[in-house]
Amino acid sequence: MTVARTGRASVVVEAVKKSVGDLSAADLKGKRVFVRADLNVPLADGKITDDTRIRAAIPTVKYLVDNGAKVLLTSHLGRPKSGPEDKFRLAPVVNRIKELVSCDVGYALDCIGDDVPGTVAAMKEGSILVLDNVRFYKEEEKNDAAFAGKLAANADLYVNDAFGTAHRAHASTEGVTKYLSPSVAGESGGRETVGGQVGRLSSFLSHCACALPLPPSHPRVLPPRPAGFLLQKELDYLDGAVSNPKRPFCAIVGGSKVSSKIGVIETLLGKCDKLVIGGGMVFTFLAARGLGVGSSLVEEDKIELARELEAKAKAKGVELLLPTDVVVADKFAADANTQVVSVDAIPEGWMGLDIGPDSIELFKSKLSECKCVIWNGPMGVFEMEAFAKGTFAIANMLADTADDVVTIIGGGDSVAAVELAGVAEKMSHISTGGGASLELLEGKVLPGVAALDEA
Repeated sequence: MTVARTGRASVVVEAVKKSVGDLSAADLKGKRVFVRADLNVPLADGKITDDTRIRAAIPTVKYLVDNGAKVLLTSHLGRPKSGPEDKFRLAPVVNRIKELVSCDVGYALDCIGDDVPGTVAAMKEGSILVLDNVRFYKEEEKNDAAFAGKLAANADLYVNDAFGTAHRAHASTEGVTKYLSPSVAGESGGRETVGGQVGRLSSFLSHCACALPLPPSHPRVLPPRPAGFLLQKELDYLDGAVSNPKRPFCAIVGGSKVSSKIGVIETLLGKCDKLVIGGGMVFTFLAARGLGVGSSLVEEDKIELARELEAKAKAKGVELLLPTDVVVADKFAADANTQVVSVDAIPEGWMGLDIGPDSIELFKSKLSECKCVIWNGPMGVFEMEAFAKGTFAIANMLADTADDVVTIIGGGDSVAAVELAGVAEKMSHISTGGGASLELLEGKVLPGVAALDEA
């Protein structure tokens, strides 16, 4: 059982995957632990502009280090096209990690290759070695078996703490827990005799987290493959807490398009008591009600779907809430002319870019009745000051709810919004995953999670 503690409420759920906290000092001391984190932070001129994901990975790393492990830490960063690119190296991440921990932190300019084994062998207990960007190899995203084996070759066990990529079956998130290629044994750079290869391969199999099938006379004993603290917390909240929420439970779903949130809306309709719709998708729902929406964003091919979703909400007894008024503009620009109008009086040629003041009060009133709120997607184009009031009002309202209210920010632009509003620390949980958050909320199986050991 896992208890996720926050400054608000405690969420208690049955942990479905083994957590790194289940490993003792005896399990970890002297062991080489391959940790896949999500350190894909935004950079500007080589400087980190938001270190949230790095800070989120520190508890897992610190636990391993404090228990005497040798931590091999890696991640992807950006979208390198063909091999190593200096702008996508993890050097800025390494520098920030050094500021956040007190142990030795080394840096390898590769994640596999001839130099890595020697560097790993020289590590002290309770130290960190950051292996460079796994996406410098195209085999990573292809979940290539040989590449996964090479990643595993220098480790005794595996910890996944990269929730942001857990919905992708990549070599470092899923493949490394399953596959071993014999080519890993030949990383010394020279040829070996068959006997030498067999000897090294046997040694490797004895400590690798995953291996090729062996004959019955050679049973395979796999070291643990637990979830890191961050990944476990994501599962606790987005899966556990939402599957068995405190009630009344409200879901806020925003963003520009219904099409990108269909699965989430349909799943949440079976779980929540109230569903608030915001963002650009509002206008597809309004069009489905037969209202004129001016030049607002409408997905014409999703109008019938919007009608069906409203009908499902009614049939399930879920209160589906749309804005009653909106902020409209004469163009999509920060300096546009604006006005607040009722949703049934949007002028021709004007587009809705935020919810209006009456809608803000309506939503706040409904949210104040709830004990659990999950929010995915902004209320408007909050990047422009003129259309940020709705989003920031919801963020501030959630920050000011009582301590026993669970508030979950489900990734993506919602996270950016609460950060900009300066209230992120007041939420029960801030998800580090965008696509992974959506897929988990939809009830999909995440390959990077499914590959881990059961609790």
